[in-house]
Amino acid sequence: MAIKKVLVAGLGLMGRGILEVCAREGFETYGFDVSEEATKKALGFIESGLDKRIKKGKITEEDKQKLLQNITIVSKLEDAKDVDLAIEAVFEDIKVKQDLFKKLDDILQPNAILASNTSALPATPLASAVKRSDKFIIIHFHQPPTIMRLIEVVRALQTSDETAKAAMDFCKAIKKDPVDIKVDCPGFITNRAMIPVLNEVIYCLYEGVASKEDIDLAFTSGFNWPMGPLSLADFIGLDTLLHICDDLHHRRGGDKYIPCPLLVNMVAAGYYGVKSGKGFYDYSKK
Repeated sequence: MAIKKVLVAGLGLMGRGILEVCAREGFETYGFDVSEEATKKALGFIESGLDKRIKKGKITEEDKQKLLQNITIVSKLEDAKDVDLAIEAVFEDIKVKQDLFKKLDDILQPNAILASNTSALPATPLASAVKRSDKFIIIHFHQPPTIMRLIEVVRALQTSDETAKAAMDFCKAIKKDPVDIKVDCPGFITNRAMIPVLNEVIYCLYEGVASKEDIDLAFTSGFNWPMGPLSLADFIGLDTLLHICDDLHHRRGGDKYIPCPLLVNMVAAGYYGVKSGKGFYDYSKK
């Protein structure tokens, strides 16, 4: 099936980026969030980012207006009932996601695909929450979605070949590089491998091995990473990182996913990273 209209449900750090990407590539794009404040922040963030790109000469004012014209914010899901694809980008809690998918299942037109942007939760239990389980799939964008090209596409046991093909074609249409995850496994590829690395780096800071600046420099200079791992953790969200650690530890066992006490304490203190204005680094003045 051809995807022309897209709904992004949840306009936080990830959702607003997904909204921009879809609109940028010409899709009729709808945005929904239960929080009016989150909606205003999302639109402000998108406009601010576009203005910065105009100043750098990367896009024109016409490009900006064309992108914004592709975005429609809705206050209720019923106003987006005719979309071909709904992408959920709410908090990493399986019950919260399942409840949202049940609502979408009841409201959206019968051929619409339901997709989750979850970074670690399993596809099959999410698909089991809806009647159209054959039309469920995970489309996992990476942060920030406006820049990162990778998308992990994960099938549930119930996902049809038609749905999987439509999802892969959509990812290519928005100029991303989709990776076909063949097994519905905890952490997929990237989080399964990356979370232990980020957790160990946080342990290095916790144990006083080096300063946060030098730890990040070791990775940007030594491994040619575009940003250091502690900066990356702040960008992902330390609360999200902790949730993934806990989930992977529960589902995979062993000790490599046990979160560092520093990570646990920072989340308890409300230091979530970029989204809260403070994490390993201070973003309050940026």
